[in-house]
Amino acid sequence: MSAPERIPPRSVTPLDLLTEGELTVRGRIREASNAALLCTVAHEGREASCVYKPIAGERPLWDFPDGTLAEREVAAYAVSEATGWGLVPPTVLRDGPYGEGMCQLWIDVVPGAELLALVDREEPEPGWKAIAFAEVDEGRTALLVHADDARLRRLAVLDAVINNADRKGGHLLPAADERLYGIDHGVTFHVENKLRTLLWGWAGETLTGEAVEVLKGLRAALGPEGPLTATLGSLITPAEIDATRARVEALLTSGTHPEPSGEWPAIPWPPV
Repeated sequence: MSAPERIPPRSVTPLDLLTEGELTVRGRIREASNAALLCTVAHEGREASCVYKPIAGERPLWDFPDGTLAEREVAAYAVSEATGWGLVPPTVLRDGPYGEGMCQLWIDVVPGAELLALVDREEPEPGWKAIAFAEVDEGRTALLVHADDARLRRLAVLDAVINNADRKGGHLLPAADERLYGIDHGVTFHVENKLRTLLWGWAGETLTGEAVEVLKGLRAALGPEGPLTATLGSLITPAEIDATRARVEALLTSGTHPEPSGEWPAIPWPPV
């Protein structure tokens, strides 16, 4: 009689942890404008820290009347995954101690990463891109700059696709593996152009070849029968999906990073 076949243990992925794990609230993130809870999630012997944002703790937004912040956060993760760039931490929609909400893997930030700076110069130094002049003291201004970093440039493309209305400096998370993540994507996917970001340094510049190929992939994935269309269909409205398609097409047609429209403040406040 032969021995029974040994089945190797299943590898638990971050998405498995977030989706199936037991969620335990450890505290509240007080800086957040909506309810954001620091939690641990445990499943099959693995444990990780995460952020849980229950829909019940969201404040209504008059200019984002459709859907929820949590659904848009998960939608942003779906688009990020479709790019292949992995710019948004693993994010799921699940039930929790305070009802359904967004659950996102916690990212430990590497201190000292220089992505933004204020400089007393008229033009940025090599390796930096100008954003705008900012008043730092009464009667004194400084130039706000961000790093000329390929990771930030990819994030600028993602923000243009998802129409991010709130890309602040505090939403940039440099991790130990040299990856860069973006978080807080609750105000995205609006049908009107609401792009508000600190990452204007490439405005009007030609998109990289890599970005063009990624956008072509998104165009295919957002087709009527595309996998991304199917995923987004349960998270945002049909009109918002159509607007996302239109933004991808506009980027491919122009071949350049978008520029501020001049119709509203282009930089979020506070910027960090």
